[in-house]
Amino acid sequence: MQGESAIQTAKSLTPHSKEKKNRWVNLKRELKRSKHYYVLMSPFMIIFFLFTVIPVVASFVLSFFYFNMLEAPRFIGWQNYSRLFLGDDIFLIALKNTLMFAVITGPISYIACFVFAWIINELSPKVRAIMTLIFYAPSISGNVYFIWLIIFSGDSYGYLNGFLMKIGIILEPIQWLLDEKYILGIVIIVQLWLSLGTSFLAFIAGLQTLDKSLIEAGAMDGIKNRWQELWYITLPSMRPQLMFGAVMQITTAFAVAEISIALAGFPSVNYAAHTIVTHLMDYGTIRFELGYASAIATFLFLLMVGTNKLTQKMLRKIGE
Repeated sequence: MQGESAIQTAKSLTPHSKEKKNRWVNLKRELKRSKHYYVLMSPFMIIFFLFTVIPVVASFVLSFFYFNMLEAPRFIGWQNYSRLFLGDDIFLIALKNTLMFAVITGPISYIACFVFAWIINELSPKVRAIMTLIFYAPSISGNVYFIWLIIFSGDSYGYLNGFLMKIGIILEPIQWLLDEKYILGIVIIVQLWLSLGTSFLAFIAGLQTLDKSLIEAGAMDGIKNRWQELWYITLPSMRPQLMFGAVMQITTAFAVAEISIALAGFPSVNYAAHTIVTHLMDYGTIRFELGYASAIATFLFLLMVGTNKLTQKMLRKIGE
C-alpha cells in the first residue's frame, strides 16, 4: 500500500514539475530572444530601483524606528504613527490643508488641462503651436513666484491693493500673505495658474493621435453631437493619456510645498498654508527626526496610491 501511495504521489507531482520546468524554459527563451531590449532598459531600471524602490522600502522600514542621524536607529514600533495622528496637532492642520488643496486644485486643474487641450486641438497647426506654448509657459517659467509676490504685496504698491484702493473697495492695504484668512486661497489660485503642465501636453498628444476613422464610424452608428463624440469616442481612446494626466495631477496636488514656501514662508502664519510635504521637510531636513519623517512620507505615499486607485476606477467607467 505504501508503494502504491508513493507512486500516486509521484504521478501527481509530475505534471506540476513539468509545468514549472516549462515556465523556466519559456522564461530563458524569452530573455534570450529579447536580451537587446533588456540591455537598453537596464540603465533606467537600475537607476529607478536604486533611487526610487530602495528609498521607498527604506523609508517604510525606518518609520518604525527612532533615528536622529547621530544615534543608531532604535526600534519603537507604531509610536511614530500614533504620534502622527494622536500627538501632532500641526500634522492634522497640514493634513486638512493638503486635502483641501487636493480636492480643489486636483479636479479643477485636471478638467482645465483637458478642456484647454480639446479647444486648442481644434485650431490650425500654427495657431495650435503658439497657444500650446502660451498655456504651457507658466509651468516652466523661472522665478514665476516673483510676479505673484508683487501682485499680493502687503503695501499700497502691490497691484491688488493698489487696484482695490483706487476703486474704493478698501481704504488701507491688506496683508494678503500675512493674514491666515487669505494665504491658502492665494496658494490655490497660483497652483491653478501653474497647473497646465505635463498633463496638458499629454492630452494634446492624445488628441493628435486620435483615429479619425472612429469619429466617422461613430457618426454612422448614431453619434449626433460633439458631446456624445467626446464621451463615447474621444475619452475612451485617450485612456492612457487620461491615466497619466491623473497621476501627474494627483502627485502635484498632494506634493505641494514650493508654492507655499515661496509665497507664505516656512512656516506660514499659524501654519495656514502648512502641508504634509512642508511638515515632512520640517522634521526631515531641519529637526533630523528621520524616523518620524519617514512615517509622514509613508502616510503620504499610501494616500497618493489610494487616490490613484480610486481615480483608475472612475476612469474605467468612461464611455460606459
